[in-house]
Amino acid sequence: MKPRPPAMREKRRYILVRILPYGLAPDQKDLYLAVIEATTTLLGDLAAGLSQPAVVFCDGGYAIVRCRRGTEGDIATALATVTAIADERAALRTVATSGTIRALKRRIRPIRPLTETGEVMIGKDYFSMHRYPRQKVDLIEKGTMHQKSLFFTETDLEER
Repeated sequence: MKPRPPAMREKRRYILVRILPYGLAPDQKDLYLAVIEATTTLLGDLAAGLSQPAVVFCDGGYAIVRCRRGTEGDIATALATVTAIADERAALRTVATSGTIRALKRRIRPIRPLTETGEVMIGKDYFSMHRYPRQKVDLIEKGTMHQKSLFFTETDLEER
């Protein structure tokens, strides 16, 4: 059986997304299930079926999601609503959209934590500090199971 000529093939678009938090490496199938759930919840079963979302690549903190041409805006919106992947809190941020996987793989930049790590005391609590590129800093509280949100102002940063 001969392949279809290019003019008769379905047109596809590919969306490059960054998986947050840094260091989370979900399984491709778990990511697919999270994308499908978000798409059907936001758009409904009919629109999810017509857009045909699929995860074609997942590695290094990035993923590539395939969909039909014309539905990439809806899928990118649905990707922004993902809050968990396989019972782990996660978020997906759209980086770029393209007609080829090759063009998107060129835009992938490896994200590795910088070597600057350590321990810091804020108030009476001790936190382990991990610094990432793009001026992101994670503070993880020592010895607790819950997370605490910390917000800093310019004066707080100057005092340290």
